[in-house]
Amino acid sequence: MTTGAFDFTDHSHRRYNPLTDSWVLVSPHRAKRPWLGQQEAPFKPDIPEYDEKCFLCPGNDRATGGKNPKYESTYIFQNDYAAVKTDQPSLKETGDKDSLKNRLFKVQSVRGNCFVICFSPKHNVTLPLMSKDDLVKVVGAWQKLYTDLSKQAIEEHKPFKYLQIFENKGTAMGCSNLHPHGQAWCLETVPSEVSREFKSFDKYKAANHTDLLADYVELEMQEKTRTVFENDTFLVVVPYWAVWPFETMVVAKTKIPNITSLNEAQKRDLASALKILTTKYDNLFETSFPYSMGIHQAPLNATKEELDHSWLHLHFYPPLLRSATVRKFLVGFELLGEPQRDLTAEQAAERLRKLDGEIHYTANL
Repeated sequence: MTTGAFDFTDHSHRRYNPLTDSWVLVSPHRAKRPWLGQQEAPFKPDIPEYDEKCFLCPGNDRATGGKNPKYESTYIFQNDYAAVKTDQPSLKETGDKDSLKNRLFKVQSVRGNCFVICFSPKHNVTLPLMSKDDLVKVVGAWQKLYTDLSKQAIEEHKPFKYLQIFENKGTAMGCSNLHPHGQAWCLETVPSEVSREFKSFDKYKAANHTDLLADYVELEMQEKTRTVFENDTFLVVVPYWAVWPFETMVVAKTKIPNITSLNEAQKRDLASALKILTTKYDNLFETSFPYSMGIHQAPLNATKEELDHSWLHLHFYPPLLRSATVRKFLVGFELLGEPQRDLTAEQAAERLRKLDGEIHYTANL
């Protein structure tokens, strides 16, 4: 065994993720190896403010018929290619419930609805290029959708239980339309990743008589080595257990169960956090930075127990590793063993923290 002090910036170690009860392998010394992998040309879009061929621009025809109104702010409509539907035949159970097939090949019917959320009527902007006031409108649209679907679940008996709001930004994340937009999928079940977090929250509270994210926020605010930005309501950190190189989490400092619980000042704080973080991302490699972002919060019409284990937070998963052209892939050991990263969360946070919150590179968006 090699003697000497353990160096977290140079020696391999595993970090535990209490949200999902999983581990990530950290191998910081691998960041020193020469890169001989795939490199691509930086994506520098040259697109207009309005695109007559875009299915999301104001006043344009949509892919399956119909026409967008000439909207002037954030606009939400039902997804023309929804992943789940409200009305479909029920799934009937067949065969012996105790059979090997029913034991191993489990299946559930899932109903729901999906929505597209156009952040802006302008085709050539992204979140960091929008004004803070416009981002407040985006947060307000998320709130309204959450409230409306909660009412529909009760008043119209719609099969709505959980609203997963998310954004895939950039072609690297599979985004097929460059118009600034996100999505919201509303299901009659709580998705697996969220359910896994809820179970971890319950397990932690039963063992420690406190909220997992309350303790986590307190610890991060004490150490500050992984903090990227904070305001009165939200803390932006590279999680201690992050998998993606520049993964971040925007977490409420106090227990806020869902997005509708935000008051006007807190809405502005969330808008500010979104703008500053995504601007730092763009400045990191001087490119329109791709990511997948999602909001985790309480289910619709949550029970007291569900509210008790809900804590509003947002996950950002960006794929870029070394530059605008080099991406992180989960392959090999990461698919067959466990996730692995080549720089520590502290190193990633320091790089993001040093970047300012104003765009300083030339980008024709």
